[in-house]
Parts: sequence; C-alpha cells; structure tokens
Amino acid sequence: VPMGVLTCLKYLMFIFNVLVFAGGTCLVGVGAWVAVDPAGFQDIVAARAVLSAGAWLLLAVGITLSLLGFLGCCGALRRSRPLLLL
Repeated sequence: VPMGVLTCLKYLMFIFNVLVFAGGTCLVGVGAWVAVDPAGFQDIVAARAVLSAGAWLLLAVGITLSLLGFLGCCGALRRSRPLLLL
C-alpha cells in the first residue's frame, strides 16, 4: 500500500474522530443544560420524568462519545491499533 494512502487514511480517521468528539461534547452540553434548567424544555416535553431521564441519557451518551472520540484521535495520530480498536 502506498505511503500517501496510509497518510490520507490517518488524517481521515483523525477528522472523523474529531467530529465524534465534538458531537459528544455538544451532547454533554445539552444534557447538562437540560439537567440544570429543565424549565426551558417543559414546553417541548410534557412529562418531567421523561425530561429528567432524557437529560441523564444525553449526558451518558455524550460522555461516552467524547471519550471514544478522544481515544480515537490519539490512536489515529499515534497509529496505535489498540486505541483504534477500542
């Protein structure tokens, strides 16, 4: 495999993982906002129990995606197979 192809794949994986990290960070921000100030979202979601559970779910998914995106970025830059498989 030519070296240029491997370099291109490395940077594409890095960019994809940066997008995953950014999406996870946005989910953490929205989940924290809903958990701290649920009054703004009560018009959208009628039941408070659903709103509270949704906020915690957004936080959990966001933290997981941020962690995986960060580890993926580190793995892509260092060409670490275990980090990329994680």
